[in-house]
Amino acid sequence: MNDTMPMAASSNRIMLGPLVAAIDQGTSSTRFLVFNAKTAELLSHHQVEIKQSFPKEGWVEEDPKEILQSVYECMDRTCEKLTQLNIDVSNIKAVGVTNQRETTLVWDKQTGEPLYNAIVWLDLRTQSTVERLINKTPGKNKNHLKDKTGLPISTYFSAVKLRWLMDNVEKVHEAVLSHRAMFGTVDSWLIWCLTGGKNGGVHCTDVTNASRTMLFNIHTMDWDPELCIYFDIPMGILPKVRSSSEIYGLMKSGPLTGVPISGCLGDQSAALVGQMCFKDGQAKNTYGTGCFLLKNVGTKPVMSDHGLLTTVAYKLGRDKPACYALEGSVAIAGAVVRWLKDNLGIIQTSTELEKLAADVGTSYGCYFVPAFSGLYAPYWEPSARGIICGLTQFTNRSHLAFAALEAVCFQTREILDAMNQDSGINLSQLQVDGGMTSNRLLMQLQADILCIPVVKPSMPETTALGAAMAAGAAEGVSVWSLNPEDLTEVTSEKFEPQINPEESELRYARWKKAVQRAMNWETIEPVNSGNGQKLA
Repeated sequence: MNDTMPMAASSNRIMLGPLVAAIDQGTSSTRFLVFNAKTAELLSHHQVEIKQSFPKEGWVEEDPKEILQSVYECMDRTCEKLTQLNIDVSNIKAVGVTNQRETTLVWDKQTGEPLYNAIVWLDLRTQSTVERLINKTPGKNKNHLKDKTGLPISTYFSAVKLRWLMDNVEKVHEAVLSHRAMFGTVDSWLIWCLTGGKNGGVHCTDVTNASRTMLFNIHTMDWDPELCIYFDIPMGILPKVRSSSEIYGLMKSGPLTGVPISGCLGDQSAALVGQMCFKDGQAKNTYGTGCFLLKNVGTKPVMSDHGLLTTVAYKLGRDKPACYALEGSVAIAGAVVRWLKDNLGIIQTSTELEKLAADVGTSYGCYFVPAFSGLYAPYWEPSARGIICGLTQFTNRSHLAFAALEAVCFQTREILDAMNQDSGINLSQLQVDGGMTSNRLLMQLQADILCIPVVKPSMPETTALGAAMAAGAAEGVSVWSLNPEDLTEVTSEKFEPQINPEESELRYARWKKAVQRAMNWETIEPVNSGNGQKLA
């Protein structure tokens, strides 16, 4: 022990007790975070941005090896930071994984190499695959598989991405035929690699991620042979489905070698757990690349009549019941900020957006529908495209910045309306988390547009916290109690609505008008240019 070390640090080191870590692999970045299992306090973390590539219009890909490398880098850096804080890394008793959902990977089990880039959840290349599938269903019904899956047939989910890979990538096709291919979402890829990869890695996923593939039956809680036949996907390439909280395997390398990986939840489910939404009727909205509003509906799945998804919320232990959620998904939320920055160059940093918007305090009648990847809930309209309307000579970039923030809030309002209609009970307040919640103007706007209070926890990393809770509570680890009386009270900030409801309704009605203008833009039929030439 170094003599110059203050006494507080050394006594602190003994006081901490068990720690639990979480890998939070999101669409735009990877984080590794370490929590105190007794107090849920965040002790240290590290974050690395992830590159997205757009090889063609509507295509979004990421490199699976870069994703894996970013996880190792975040783990190493965080462990270094802990050591600097005089915290013993050997106190980390478990690791949880949470991930961007639906993003689809196929790799070779013999070489451990990815066979193609990861196709990211909001990718649109499968639009023709989806149309072909819908056309072969009775009545050309996109909800044909909803009874089993809780989902519409859409470009969003993994099965159609996997189908595209098998149809269009020779290496994938060959690997499937020679029984070398492994399919997984990001959680499966990471767990397989971290537990040994080609040398005995564990090929598994959890019920929350499985429920987003369209191959999983949310009633039997397993892969469904009929769904696999429908998509013509061999069951042998699928990972084993496990609960969200159990020991899957042990870390095989790095500073945490030998530590169990014992929690796994898709990011939106993890945020629901991290926000402690364990009661039927509790809901949270996460503002990340997209926006995701989930409401716990208890142990029986509820089907939506208003364009929401029915999904598995969590199953916190092998012998515990599964809980379900209604979910509204918006493809573009934080991604609109990235677009204004990278594509239009009207801001240099995301914090600049808040300042620009605050300068004018209104969109001055300008409405922005960021349907870059079609529209998700409650419309499920892949042919919609982004539009900005209501422009006048007076409109400037500050109004556009304000309209972009409003767009995030209006999209959330549409989902909340659908949720209230489905359940017949209006939500009295909305719990929020995710990167964009640091934008105070956005949070105030959200309260104004919803006409209910918006409640934000002071520790915004609820997604990682949820994965850590699941990992720490797993049988055989048991360092984190999920009993309601043991859960730490979350401190939070409340944003109350400040405008009158009439103005809110008026702006919302204008937004809905703008959404209608964005519909059916990208049709498959060629358009005649008027001079006899066909425009695709």
